[in-house]
Amino acid sequence: MILRYSLLAGILLVLFLLSISIGSVLIPLQQVVAVLFGGEVEKNAWEAIVLNFRLPKAITAVCAGAGLAFSGLQMQTLFKNPLAGPFVLGISSGASLGVAILVLAGSSLGLAFASSIGMVTAASLGAFLVLMLIILVSVKVKDGMSLLIVGIMFGAFTSAVVSVLQYFSSADKIQDFLFWTFGSTGNLSWSDIQLFVPIVMLGILIGAVQAKPLNALLLGEHYAESMGMPVRLVRFFLILSTSLMAGVVTAFCGPVAFLGLAVPHMSRILFKTSNHFVLVPVTLLLGAIVLLFCDIIAQVPGADFVLPINAVTSLFGAPVVIWLIVKRRNLSKSFA
Repeated sequence: MILRYSLLAGILLVLFLLSISIGSVLIPLQQVVAVLFGGEVEKNAWEAIVLNFRLPKAITAVCAGAGLAFSGLQMQTLFKNPLAGPFVLGISSGASLGVAILVLAGSSLGLAFASSIGMVTAASLGAFLVLMLIILVSVKVKDGMSLLIVGIMFGAFTSAVVSVLQYFSSADKIQDFLFWTFGSTGNLSWSDIQLFVPIVMLGILIGAVQAKPLNALLLGEHYAESMGMPVRLVRFFLILSTSLMAGVVTAFCGPVAFLGLAVPHMSRILFKTSNHFVLVPVTLLLGAIVLLFCDIIAQVPGADFVLPINAVTSLFGAPVVIWLIVKRRNLSKSFA
């Protein structure tokens, strides 16, 4: 177990350094290390590139990947559904709606456009409200597949509202929103990082202390209640944790797809367990690794352009999910 944790940590460190090293300008790894630890650097331009652009980008990828993957793990356990996640259940769609209202209709409503605090607030409120609606529906609907369909319908509804906003918006605002939906980990400055990282860490902390209740929820809410667990309170904290992480990541990085769905299943397969005391740290590490890997691919080393991170994660995520289904044949066994 310790060996596997160490291997994942080592892979994460290597990918973190590669993410800083690779780009339109290739910076040798030893020079990257020198910049990070205050050593002598051959070119001043390399130091500026690393500190002002690539280091914030790599930190963003680590936090965003970990947050989205952990959000997916929490939702899959809460709903006991292998297809659950912040994107599938409409949470990310709700965050997108919040940002769309701010970007496309912000001036008409007197809202502060392009404010970092405004973007985070709008996205978090949108994610939280949609997830609260999902929870309210779950009280009435006991069948998991019906709840999943309701979540998809919420996503379709928010997409329709966004389409209406786009229809009545100017071309430049539509373009701004479209570029945001492509997804990117490279738009954050150090001042944005100071807001982004603490919110993601808060969401992770709130969720991580729920590892024991998450294990109990695998056996059903009635069993958890019989053990004296306050199910409603635990559900609220899981909602709060997921909405914080999915909301802030969607606000700053766009609607990054598939991580919340695929990474938790990868964690279960690699470690062959449903114990959340093991799955939580593994999912956090794997989420950061996967998004860093996708971010390196999106860099297109040596090229002057960067691919949309959302497209790369989807190209990676879709085959992984198909492979998981074929390999496990019945993913629902992980939640039995």
